[in-house]
Amino acid sequence: MDVFLGNGSNIHVKGMSRITPRKRHTIRRSQAQELMAGLREQIGEAASLFPGDRMEILETDAGISLYLIDKKPMLMHLQGMVFPTLRGLLEHPFPGRRVVVDSGAVPFVIKGADVMRPGITSISDDIRAGMPVQVVEERHGKPIALGIALFDAGEMREKRNGKVIKTKYYVGDDLWSLEM
Repeated sequence: MDVFLGNGSNIHVKGMSRITPRKRHTIRRSQAQELMAGLREQIGEAASLFPGDRMEILETDAGISLYLIDKKPMLMHLQGMVFPTLRGLLEHPFPGRRVVVDSGAVPFVIKGADVMRPGITSISDDIRAGMPVQVVEERHGKPIALGIALFDAGEMREKRNGKVIKTKYYVGDDLWSLEM
C-alpha cells in the first residue's frame, strides 16, 4: 500500500499489496474449456485438479490476469502460458514442473531471489527452458515460488553453479498479498 506523506512523496508499506484488482467478470464455458486445454498443455493430467463450476477472470492494474475458480485465484498467465498460482499449487499440489530447494535456499527464494543451482536437491524430468516451474521447499514439500526455467532438466542437473530459475512470484510478494 502506498501512503501519501503530505510532503509530495509516497512510501510503500511492507505487507500491503501494490497490485489492485481492476476488472472481474465470469468467463464463458468455451473460454473456460480453452483455458483448461492450455493448462493441460502445461501440466498434463494434473489439470483435472482444477475443475470449477464458476470461472472468472480478474485483471489487475499490474497487467497480471488471474483466473478465479469458485472465487479463489487458482490460475494465471505466466509468460503467455496458463499455470497455477502459488495459492493454486498449495491447494492442489502436483508432482510435475517441480524443483525442490534445500532449507538454506528458502530464506532467499521467499524474498524474491532467483534460484541458484547449488540450492537445488531435486529436479523433475519435465522441466523445459523458458517454461513455468514451481519451486518447492524440501522439508514440507510446499511451493514457495513460481519461476521460469533457464535450462531444460538435463542441463540443469549437469550445472554445478549459477542461476537456473528466474523467480517471478513468491510467497509474500504483492501478488500473494492481493486482497479481493
